[in-house]
Amino acid sequence: MVKMVALLLFVILLSHSFANADTDSSDASALRVMYSSLNSPGQLTKWSSSDGDPCGESWKGITCSGNRVTEIQISGLGLSGSMGYQLTSLTSLINLDISNNNLGNQIPYQLPPNVQRLNLAGNGFTGGIPYSVSQITSLQYLNVSHNQIQGELSEIFGSLSSLNTLDISLNSMTGKLPQSFKSLTSMKKIYLQNNQFTGNVDVLANLPLDDLNIENNQFTGEIPEKLKGIMQKSNSNTKSSGPAPPSPPGAPPAKKSTQSHKSGGNSSPSSGKDGSHNGEKSGISSGRVAGIVISLSVVGAVAVIFIVKKRRRKSSTDIEKLDVEPFVLQSQKVQDVKLSQTSSATSMDATETPTAVTLKPPPINHHKSVSGDDLSAKLIILQKKTRTTETKAVQYSIADVQMATDSFSVENLIGDGSIGSVYRAHFGNGKVLTVKKLYSSELRNPEDFLKMVPDISQLDHPNVTELVGYCSEDGQHLLVHEFHENGSLHDFLHKMDDDNTRLTWDTRVKIALGTAKALEYLHEACSPSLVHKNIKSENILLDADLNPHLSDSGLANLMADVDQGLNHNIESGYGAPEAAISGKCTTKSDVYSFGVVMLELFSGRKPFDRSRPRSEQSLVRWATPQLHDIDALEKMVDPSLTGLYSIKSLSRFADVIALCVQPEPEFRPPMSEVVQALVRLVQRANMSKRLHSDDQD
Repeated sequence: MVKMVALLLFVILLSHSFANADTDSSDASALRVMYSSLNSPGQLTKWSSSDGDPCGESWKGITCSGNRVTEIQISGLGLSGSMGYQLTSLTSLINLDISNNNLGNQIPYQLPPNVQRLNLAGNGFTGGIPYSVSQITSLQYLNVSHNQIQGELSEIFGSLSSLNTLDISLNSMTGKLPQSFKSLTSMKKIYLQNNQFTGNVDVLANLPLDDLNIENNQFTGEIPEKLKGIMQKSNSNTKSSGPAPPSPPGAPPAKKSTQSHKSGGNSSPSSGKDGSHNGEKSGISSGRVAGIVISLSVVGAVAVIFIVKKRRRKSSTDIEKLDVEPFVLQSQKVQDVKLSQTSSATSMDATETPTAVTLKPPPINHHKSVSGDDLSAKLIILQKKTRTTETKAVQYSIADVQMATDSFSVENLIGDGSIGSVYRAHFGNGKVLTVKKLYSSELRNPEDFLKMVPDISQLDHPNVTELVGYCSEDGQHLLVHEFHENGSLHDFLHKMDDDNTRLTWDTRVKIALGTAKALEYLHEACSPSLVHKNIKSENILLDADLNPHLSDSGLANLMADVDQGLNHNIESGYGAPEAAISGKCTTKSDVYSFGVVMLELFSGRKPFDRSRPRSEQSLVRWATPQLHDIDALEKMVDPSLTGLYSIKSLSRFADVIALCVQPEPEFRPPMSEVVQALVRLVQRANMSKRLHSDDQD
């Protein structure tokens, strides 16, 4: 009897142990997506894209606490592909080390929200550091060294007061150091060497540093005495005549250099697990910082495996289930780093301008992929951040604006919208801007105008129209914005027949992606989340290079909930079904309206057109049943494209449209997932072009 009781207890304990080993479903899903995005490599033993228990089965590189994943350490395994798009689900992850692989492309926007150590070094990443990093207030260690990151460092460090080690060495970054560096009150170690930074280093002067490397940049000006002392102290610790210390996790193996230590022979940081820096560095002897830049010699070929599968049409409502037949790309590896003591070099063109963020939003905790009516209701706010009441916008007098618009003359009238009229304005400095004259009858409370201007002026994204100034006098409420010479997307698609051919398929995809990024910024980077309420092609302005800029952002809170703008949006075919019923707009109704804009780009048709047969008047009703039919897509696409497109690209674009315009708001994806899907579409298209070009050679 005693044996039976003991056996029973053993079985109960054993089953309880296995039950505890079951990984949190959101964590397991994120790892499966990651495995698939990494092209299901054999190096990741026990990993699976369809099932499995990461914690209970001890997947390679995975550490858990209870049923939550706390660490992912898969450095130096030769992995390719991408990290997936569900990293924000890993809310218990504190250490992510995926350094020294071949991931290439851009650092993903979606990152674990509570990570403390983030090591992305040595992956060939291009583009910039995503502004989502500014949301990870728990971050203590950030290493993005030994990549090909370009452009300027944006103002993303204001909320990162816990960050103590920052390594962005051996990249192609330019511009001045951001003022938000001053907020890094815990910073001990900064490695900026081997970039193309300019300006002075004064912003570092008051940080509690004990290790600093700024070599091989183009800094100018006097170095603060405190920083000289730190650099000299760091340099004196590496004067040993013995061999150089080993490279750290997150840095490629160091090569022997023929240069002396004074020329930066071993410039890569050796930051061990504690973030310490042991690499040899040279001090800077004069009060001026020499402009020394690096020349990267890239050796090796790109191995490409093109996986062709017959396209399957589907009715899935989940964006992660879209076709992801990947091109497996072994990214270019930097085989040799040669330091040249030239005073200037040609910088690499940035693929995308980094986004400067002044709102400093709190971290976003996505326990699982957001799919509710309103994204803002799904956010778990870890730290409350209030917006500053200061405004970057210039205050104009009514006399200034009247002079610039010739007293709002008809000749300067650009258009009439649902919330105001827009005029071209020529100011005294030769600057051409636009003035939006808001209809006072549409304002919820005119007194709120001046309260909202600071918030609107802080919106800072390359695809959001910038607020330059404002005027509030004599009952007038005026907003002054930057001017975009190519007008609106609506005019390009529906009024400029001769210019319509300029909107190639690639340009249309670019416009969709840029607009999606703007909405992603409003919905997921701003706190609280901003609902646009009035997404339509008339509010997407095109600059000289046909890049999109979303206008009227941030104006929703000024307007009445049930206003002519909302009614117009519904009547014109952009409004989501639930908005027509409730009179309320949410982030999910914005997603729907964006899907309608994508349909416009796809078909060249207006969202609602009474001149067409009754069954074709509503673009969504006419197009939706055909979006999963490959044969129908070519008949639906804008005839002005004259066949100059890829069928696969059309099909994948249609997949995203179908998800965005679903009648049930809970099934529409968040904009971050839409962005990821469009990015993958662009990447596949670029790869296909390279392959086609190679075939022609």
